[in-house]
Amino acid sequence: MAYDEQLAARVRAAVAGSGEVEEKPMFGGLSFLVDGHLAVAASGQGGLLVRVAVDELDDLVRREHVGPMVMGTRTSRRWVHVLAEGVHTDEQLDEWVERGLAGVRALG
Repeated sequence: MAYDEQLAARVRAAVAGSGEVEEKPMFGGLSFLVDGHLAVAASGQGGLLVRVAVDELDDLVRREHVGPMVMGTRTSRRWVHVLAEGVHTDEQLDEWVERGLAGVRALG
């Protein structure tokens, strides 16, 4: 499955002005790097991948439409996968993009 181009355009608008933004095709999706660090991605599996703080992961994956990011047999402790239903509105998307940007800022 290819990534959702409309979602990618919405993410592009949401990250604008957040620093130096670079887009890179990765893992079948479109990733958005901010100041050289991967913050969010329009997933090739649908929905959005979001960098999160490790201490937030357990609480976040209990939310509707959210699960840990799984690549092959590995489950990430730094990334969540938000299904398309969880980023349907601009308000929902903005919340997740802000989490990804906060994750990048925490890297220093």
